[in-house]
Amino acid sequence: MLIGISPLLSPDLLAVLCRMGHGDEIVLADAHFPGESYNQRVLRADGLRIPALLEAILPLFALDAYVDTPLAMMAAVAGDRLDPSVESAYRAAIDRHWPKTPPIARIERFAFYERARGAFAVLMTGETATYGNVILKKGVTSV
Repeated sequence: MLIGISPLLSPDLLAVLCRMGHGDEIVLADAHFPGESYNQRVLRADGLRIPALLEAILPLFALDAYVDTPLAMMAAVAGDRLDPSVESAYRAAIDRHWPKTPPIARIERFAFYERARGAFAVLMTGETATYGNVILKKGVTSV
C-alpha cells in the first residue's frame, strides 16, 4: 500500500499510467467490451466500477488540455438509448478533479473500437452499465 494512492489502483495499472505519454489514451472498458480483440495491453479491474476508478485515477492523471475532447464515450447504436445517469456519474468524478474539462464526446461504435485499437491500454472493469466505456487522453502534468 502507498500513502495517498487509492487501493483500487493495481501496481500494473499504476505502471501503465506512469508509462503513458502526452496524448496517449487509456480505455476504461465496461465488462462487455471486447478488450482482448482490440488491444494487446489489457489490464483487469474486475469488480470495480468506472466512477470509482475515475476517482482513483484522476488525482494522478492530467487530462489533455490541448485537444477539444480529452474524453470520449461510445454513441448509442440506432434503436438503443443511453442512460444519462452513466455519463452523469462519470462527469461527477471528472468535475471533482478537472472541473474545466470539456463535454465528453460521443463517437460511433466502430470508431470507438478503432480508437481502442490505437490506445496505450485497455482497462477491463466490472462496469455493467450499457455504453459504459470511456476513453481518457493523457495530458501534460504541471510542475
